[in-house]
Amino acid sequence: MLDFLTTFMNGKLAEWISALGALATFAGVGFVWKQIQLTQEIAQLEFEDGLSKEYRELTTNIPTRALLGGGLSSRDYEKTFDELFRYIDLSNEQTTLRARGRISDETWTQWADGIKFNMTLPVFKRAWSDIQHMAPTQFEELRRLLNENFSNDPKNWAKVNQS
Repeated sequence: MLDFLTTFMNGKLAEWISALGALATFAGVGFVWKQIQLTQEIAQLEFEDGLSKEYRELTTNIPTRALLGGGLSSRDYEKTFDELFRYIDLSNEQTTLRARGRISDETWTQWADGIKFNMTLPVFKRAWSDIQHMAPTQFEELRRLLNENFSNDPKNWAKVNQS
């Protein structure tokens, strides 16, 4: 009888140890998966923050009165045109990245609001008009976004084109 109990207990103990090992493996895989997700989220935030930083650095060279809706003299406009061009280029890049699914919903909402606001300012309107005349085939994504009045999320453009 003692041999039977010992054999029975050793078998059950082995099953328990095996079950605990499987559970520990499952928990370990879950932990690793969560770490991968966190790493991806951090990388996404750093990527988006880098573009936001680029915007802030770029706008430091645009006169404050222009950012507040005031006009610029022809001389000041000419001096500022390179920064305005870079802003247009950055806005196009942001739109392109959104179309490729590289920008989160929350960030895109903020960026789109900023692009929409800035493009209503007189200096940005003027620059956009000049740029369209000088480079009519560039900045297609931004052009589409503006032509559609921000009504279609660039993230969905490929889906719309496929249907």
